[in-house]
Amino acid sequence: MSSPEIASLSWGQMKVQGSTKIYKDCKVWPGGSRAWDWRETGTEHSPGVQPADVEEVVEKGVQILVIGRGMSEALKVPPSTVEYLKKKGIDVRVLQTEQAVKEYNALVTQGIRVGGVFHSTC
Repeated sequence: MSSPEIASLSWGQMKVQGSTKIYKDCKVWPGGSRAWDWRETGTEHSPGVQPADVEEVVEKGVQILVIGRGMSEALKVPPSTVEYLKKKGIDVRVLQTEQAVKEYNALVTQGIRVGGVFHSTC
């Protein structure tokens, strides 16, 4: 099962291949996607992305996880989250969201089991 490409990205809106939904923030993995609701884990821009935010994607068996920090990179990614992913044997790429989507889609094209969590505003 392959990861779906991000079909489009603009401020506050993301579309994922195979889904009719428009996401503000989203999680993607081989075979699926869903909205990333920060309220589920109490996530805020700071301290940022927590292991609980990426755990669902990790459980899908990804080799690489791409994190989109927002258009202005306001969303932080603490070292504890990066370490959590490395301990699971997952390569992590933390980028500004437009760059993160390009990286993610390139990895999808290469057939890599890639997942992502993306913030589409600030």
